Amino acid sequence: MRVAVIGTGYVGLPLGACFAEMGNQVTCVDVDEKKVQDLTNGIIEMYEPKLEELVKRNVDHKRLTFTSQIENAIDNNDLIFVCVGTPSDKDGSADLKYVLQVAKDIGKYMKEHKIIIGKSTMPVGSSSLIQETIQATLDERGEKLSFDVAFSPEFMKEGTAVDDMLRPDRVVIGTDDDKVALILKELFHPFCINHSPIIITDIYSAEMIKYASNCFLATKITFVNEMADICKKVGADIDQVRRGMGTDSRISDKFLYSGLGFGGSCFPKDVRALYSTSKREGVESDILREVLAVNEIRPREFINGLLAKGDAVNKVAIWGLSFKPETDDIREAPALKVIDALLEADMEVNVYDPMAVENVKGLYGDKLHYFDDQYDCLQGVDALVLCTEWRQFRVPDFIRIGELMNHKCIYDGRNQYDPDKMQEYGFEYISIGRKDIKF
Repeated sequence: MRVAVIGTGYVGLPLGACFAEMGNQVTCVDVDEKKVQDLTNGIIEMYEPKLEELVKRNVDHKRLTFTSQIENAIDNNDLIFVCVGTPSDKDGSADLKYVLQVAKDIGKYMKEHKIIIGKSTMPVGSSSLIQETIQATLDERGEKLSFDVAFSPEFMKEGTAVDDMLRPDRVVIGTDDDKVALILKELFHPFCINHSPIIITDIYSAEMIKYASNCFLATKITFVNEMADICKKVGADIDQVRRGMGTDSRISDKFLYSGLGFGGSCFPKDVRALYSTSKREGVESDILREVLAVNEIRPREFINGLLAKGDAVNKVAIWGLSFKPETDDIREAPALKVIDALLEADMEVNVYDPMAVENVKGLYGDKLHYFDDQYDCLQGVDALVLCTEWRQFRVPDFIRIGELMNHKCIYDGRNQYDPDKMQEYGFEYISIGRKDIKF
């Protein structure tokens, strides 16, 4: 099939590359000329495992091309996927200005029937706005052209986006037209040959499925974090509680890890957007409101004890800056809230991350000290705060760590280490929902 993908970010680029991998002819569109040239040359500015090799292979085989000319992409392709950003507006609602601009461009340049598929996460009713915008633009042109609008939410996780696209848990297709459903089922079928379900729904339900899924996972994270707080007060261990809960098939152990809360480009934005929708529709969602409130304060609350040490702590190291492992994405990363709190307390802050240092440098400039080695980052610090659970942090050299630090103090925001082992090594050790080790 001939497919255009508008937008080459964390959704559009893996989507386009994976469609091309299955033999489709794919044109990816971005307004940034330099980015288009870089992608054509196999240079990818974001980090996503397996994506670079996938892009290079399909560019080499001429199944995947990049352009800034949206007119040509619309003209030469039958299926048009909309994968541009939907950032939070001031009131928390999703800002659809980029989506609607694409809709105007489609209406402006289309010359024959097209199927337009929303892939960006959009509030319920957004597909209707796309349809109305395209139709209004066609009317302005005096053109009577038919087109269809569908919605297929993305479920790709950063860090595993390629695998999630190639082997999805499910594919959801929202459409009110049987012919469109058949075409899109044919497009997605190669990804589902191992019997991953393709679910056909109405468009409004497809739009809601995405929000409901992300908000449920965010709520699950928030719930286990609150259970961790209770565990610490009553003397229970959240790791043992989590394991006991997770073996229940109705609950499962996915997203049941206590930590510094959720971040990234999806969960915070989507919870805000659905909460905004609920208020607009007269439904007061107490759950969504509290999920946002609890998650917002979580990182700073975790280091309250560190901040309370006052002059006893002057320099702190942070391991892990991205909002999760296997990505360089720092959008709404808990580490940033930790950094802000430490800087407000006039502490020096050393930072290390395998992938995200340059992105953080773009935000903070010379306010932080940046390191290329995780151990160099520890020289002369009074405490280490672990914010992101990259694999290389799982079994570090604790003897070396203790020798490098002024004070042997670790705040483990991801419960990576065994409290008993930390006690043996002589560390003051603070984790989440487990016993603290203090000397």
